[in-house]
Amino acid sequence: MAMRNIPLNDIRALINSADKLLYYNGNVYRTEPLFKDFIDMLTPFLISIIFLLAGFIQGMTGFGSALVAIPLLSLFLDIKSAVPLCILNSLVITTYLSLKMRKNLDRKKILPLCIAAVPGIIVGSTLLKQVDSDIIKRTLGASLVGYSLYSLFFTPKTRKLHNFWSYFAGFSSGAIGAAFSAGGPPTIIYTAMNDWKKDSIKATLSGFFLFNSYLIATVHAVSGLTTIEIFTYFMISAPVVLLGTVLGNICYGNIPHALYLKIIFAFLTLMGIMMIV
Repeated sequence: MAMRNIPLNDIRALINSADKLLYYNGNVYRTEPLFKDFIDMLTPFLISIIFLLAGFIQGMTGFGSALVAIPLLSLFLDIKSAVPLCILNSLVITTYLSLKMRKNLDRKKILPLCIAAVPGIIVGSTLLKQVDSDIIKRTLGASLVGYSLYSLFFTPKTRKLHNFWSYFAGFSSGAIGAAFSAGGPPTIIYTAMNDWKKDSIKATLSGFFLFNSYLIATVHAVSGLTTIEIFTYFMISAPVVLLGTVLGNICYGNIPHALYLKIIFAFLTLMGIMMIV
């Protein structure tokens, strides 16, 4: 693309514009179009690399793809594009993991979480958005960091929790997720506190996130948030995120139960810090 010369007399007008300027041989050039074209050309490649990493993380832990993908995607994509794209890719991740962990999927463990998440989503979309979201988000983040650090340096005793806590975790995840797009921690903590094997923890998380992902993806499609451009990016990144998930799941098989719980709480600490910041 040829650069258009701009007379020096027009500098005052250009200073008030949002265009980036390059001075060369007494002329002023607009460099913003060239920079934008370069970024647009790299976008599919960058998206693929990001989702390769995101798929690997969730393949290994059972969660965390959004933790990796959203901050990185938002560097060059609008957040309104990054979130639907992340949700679409999460369909690939959670579908694969649910199929892979199907022997450990237990309806009695997953169903209460899914049932309670629906009214939680409604509450999160109405009540929580009417209050000061920053205060609530930072309070939740601080609580999450505190609990996760405690669990990292000490070993909380796992136990068989009452069914009430599964409904509470599902409702909380739905409400927080709808209000702040960070609804995973309540369910993750609930599964980690139970005296379950690591396969049961990962299978329950995968089944619950599968339900949430399909529900949110449907809402995005109906509301028009999922555009042709986003779907095109999804078609490009889907094979790569699947590869990352497969590789992460292979690594998961070599992780002892105690180390797996430490990894969970380390990622929860990071999520809490991001909520505070």
